[in-house]
Amino acid sequence: MNDTLNMILVCLAGMLLGGFFFGGLWWTVRKGLSSPRPALWFGASLLVRMAVTLAGFYYVSGGQGARLLACLFGFMAGRLAVTWFTRERGKEASHAH
Repeated sequence: MNDTLNMILVCLAGMLLGGFFFGGLWWTVRKGLSSPRPALWFGASLLVRMAVTLAGFYYVSGGQGARLLACLFGFMAGRLAVTWFTRERGKEASHAH
């Protein structure tokens, strides 16, 4: 496979991992704050999100530093995407005044 295409796929995998990790965090905060047992929500979520993310990084990187960096770049792009999609639209309008 072409090396450039391979790096793009690794970056996309990192974006998916970032979306899973930070989207899961957003979901956990929303559910955990209204739960009678928030510590269980936050603890279980952290374990699942970390396990999936670390396994994904390990699998996608294949032991190559360049692939690991490309995956990390995608992960951070996924974080930005989740932050953008989950921001509260009403707060932005009130800050404009």
